[in-house]
Amino acid sequence: MSDSEYAAAPGPTPDEVLAAAVEQARAAAVEVAGDAAAVGDHLGVSPEPIGVDEAPELGAVRTHSFAATLPGYVGWHWAVTLAVVPGDAAPTLDEVVLLPGDSALLAPAWVPWSERLRPGDLSVGDVLPSTEDDPRLVPAYLADDDSADDPAGRVVAEELGIGRERVLSPEGRNEAATRWREGDFGPRSSMARHAPGPCATCGFYLPLAGSLRLSLGACSNAFAPADGHVVAADYGCGAHSQASLERADGEPAEFTPTARYDTADFDVL
Repeated sequence: MSDSEYAAAPGPTPDEVLAAAVEQARAAAVEVAGDAAAVGDHLGVSPEPIGVDEAPELGAVRTHSFAATLPGYVGWHWAVTLAVVPGDAAPTLDEVVLLPGDSALLAPAWVPWSERLRPGDLSVGDVLPSTEDDPRLVPAYLADDDSADDPAGRVVAEELGIGRERVLSPEGRNEAATRWREGDFGPRSSMARHAPGPCATCGFYLPLAGSLRLSLGACSNAFAPADGHVVAADYGCGAHSQASLERADGEPAEFTPTARYDTADFDVL
């Protein structure tokens, strides 16, 4: 009988070898986890799309998945990748990783501190460094700002070392003005809508200097809710310097600089 009459004994294919290597994959996952209890049930095996499927003579690569039973890792799984090349009797371990599944809880994407910072986060002892690329600031000698109104004064300040290196840019100034006008002491607040008059006509109103003078100022009335705060010129409150009361006959009542309370109703105890 010729050699061609003898059929070669069929052996397992690389895919079959890898599919049967469940215990080898589990042992690798346990070794990485450091605890057999951290590796749960076998979830299946899947091919790795690295091109070997298109060239079977190169072998095969498959990944076994095991449920992760680690505390805090719900929905995660152990992924153990094995490979077989023609002529090898046993699979070779490629890597072991812990991966999140579709139902896993993941930490939110990392956000730089400059984007996480919010007003009020700065506390005693904290230092907030200013970056060179802060769009709110520009070098004083480049800014078309109030500091440029007096060139001689700028030269003297720079020579003496008392000049500011940077000042507000137009973007920074507009951002601040918008924030203040849209805040609690802006013209659209409920206090302003019920005020007897705007801050611009109040004797306690201190306008800001420079280009913001016409639209913003500070309140100096100790009894006003905005005392010591920047207010919009068209903001207002009940502590306006020209506020007065009217009597029932329509005549203005005598004004005295004392606190006033509503005593029209009785408190029921």
